[in-house]
Amino acid sequence: MKRHYGDLKPGTRVLLGPGPSDADPRVLRAMVTPVVGHLDPDFLATMDEVQELLRYVFQTENELTFTVPGTGMAGMETCLANLIEPGDRIVVCINGAFGLRMAEIAGRYGAEVVRVEGTWGQIMDPAKVKEALAQGPTKLVAIVHVETSTGVIQPIQEIADLAHEHGALLLADTVTSLGGTEVAIDRWGIDASYSGSQKCLGCPPGLSPITFGPRAVAALENRKTPVTSWYFDLSLLRRYWSSERFYHHTAPISLVYAMREALRLVYEEGLEERFRRHREAGEALQAGLQEMGLELFAQEGHRAPMLTTVLVPEGIDDLKVRRRLLDEYNLEIGGGLGEMKGRLWRIGLMGHSCQRRNVALVLAALQRILQEEGFRG
Repeated sequence: MKRHYGDLKPGTRVLLGPGPSDADPRVLRAMVTPVVGHLDPDFLATMDEVQELLRYVFQTENELTFTVPGTGMAGMETCLANLIEPGDRIVVCINGAFGLRMAEIAGRYGAEVVRVEGTWGQIMDPAKVKEALAQGPTKLVAIVHVETSTGVIQPIQEIADLAHEHGALLLADTVTSLGGTEVAIDRWGIDASYSGSQKCLGCPPGLSPITFGPRAVAALENRKTPVTSWYFDLSLLRRYWSSERFYHHTAPISLVYAMREALRLVYEEGLEERFRRHREAGEALQAGLQEMGLELFAQEGHRAPMLTTVLVPEGIDDLKVRRRLLDEYNLEIGGGLGEMKGRLWRIGLMGHSCQRRNVALVLAALQRILQEEGFRG
């Protein structure tokens, strides 16, 4: 008998995890815009607008600013593949899961990886970075702006200044921060950065915005060896995104439409207003959690507004609470990663999900469930 496959009917969720976030209905409508060819003049004009809007959000004049196909990890891979050659010494700041990933990927591309270890939940100490840089010529310093596994927001400019003083490039992971808090690429001296579509930009997963400044472009152009990855080779990709329009791959047309609409929403709201919305919602959530007797994990004074981390109370089943939130409230929050697995909840207020009603919902739902599970904060 032929098996029947019914229509897709996923549950309607409120996405308050570390990503993806809810997409604005305008973004979803943009995805059903008729598909055209990847070299159609109308699509090429859309690509140009995406680049212009990305420069606005990244706060940069960098010409090499566009999206690569794939999630934020594709952006991480693209930047490291293009900036690293075998034998290059690079310093990777590790105070969470995504610093660890950068170190692992850099090693696979043949880099001599110097791991500067920090404490999970704390910002990186610039003195440790300075010490690592003093130990030998360094090609690149890599750091996460908002560490998605811990909810810590890292001051960037001092690290960038240290890198440049020692002749190194600064690569910043802005996957969680872009569109939710200030990311000042040019003013802070960030040479290269990558992000993701699915967090504070409020777009479905599948595209990774990147930007390369003049120093990073010079490093790319002065490579002695070919970029190991053909698909992520920026010397090829940039020719597709430039006026040359050299064919490289079939672009994900519908996702680019979605990205254009998501960026248009950011532009219409304005960066300062958007940052204020994320900041006020994050502060309200963090205050509410503390009033319930829960303990925040990220270092005080360096807590990201769009991603709050809270320790799972002793005696409370992490997975059971998250499952009840999903089953009873259609509400998703995230659990811990790496050494914090089973010990941490990660609550995201990103993009379209960053609304005061969602703050009230998650606080009320969490309070009720924790009380029923025996928590007395």
